[in-house]
Amino acid sequence: MVLRRQSRWAVALPLVVALAGLSGCGSSGTAAPAASAAASAPSSPAGGGATTVTVFAAASLTGTFTELGKSFETAHPGTTVKFNFGSSATLAQQITAGAPADVFAAASPATMKTVTDAGLASAPTTFVRNKLEIAVPADNPAKVDDLKDLTDAKVKVALCAEQVPCGAAAVKALDAAGLKVTPVTLEQDVKATLTKVELGEVDAALVYKTDVIASGGKVKGIAFPEADKAINDYPVATLSKAPAPDLAKQFVDLVLSAEGKGVLTKAGFEAP
Repeated sequence: MVLRRQSRWAVALPLVVALAGLSGCGSSGTAAPAASAAASAPSSPAGGGATTVTVFAAASLTGTFTELGKSFETAHPGTTVKFNFGSSATLAQQITAGAPADVFAAASPATMKTVTDAGLASAPTTFVRNKLEIAVPADNPAKVDDLKDLTDAKVKVALCAEQVPCGAAAVKALDAAGLKVTPVTLEQDVKATLTKVELGEVDAALVYKTDVIASGGKVKGIAFPEADKAINDYPVATLSKAPAPDLAKQFVDLVLSAEGKGVLTKAGFEAP
């Protein structure tokens, strides 16, 4: 009797499992919730499914572009703007060496030309201009009043290196004034040059007007007439090998928009 009961269960158990499997294939099974989940999934951000736009920008654009980046992310939920700020010359070298980027905003046409000559960007647009000021500590211990004061051997001066846009502009301004300045340090971008003044390591530096404003009172800016002969145009362009070309175009559109112009002019940039 025991053996007979065991054999009946051996036959019945597979039938129960099979019936359970068949009931799972009905309209009330797991397929409907899966379809519902797919329908409720958020759509991908604009840009062919890309969610990150990478922007290489001149150091002097740090504050304004960071603000525009936040605005862009708000307008494009799920999208991240990743910045690489630095010397325009260095950024151009990185791009031509193959660094992945979507947008390049340079502090001079010359540094943009490095990228366009390599066939990595086309039709850049000049979106702002910037000019130099003499930056001194708030208390101006060296009593610097004009450009000629920077020629005094007792005045410690910081300049940008000549190969970067702020340094090239400084050379033009000093040549226009017929002056020779011997700096105690040459820095690789304008932010580093300004930091030397903020820390009190130098008595003066030639930096952009916008950087003086961005310091929030840590330094004092002194305008000088020769700065008008060394104004830098800032071009921006989408890159031909952009991983997110649609997002790149939309970011450039923001920079060129009324909103972008408002943020930039408030920071001290001039219209082209």
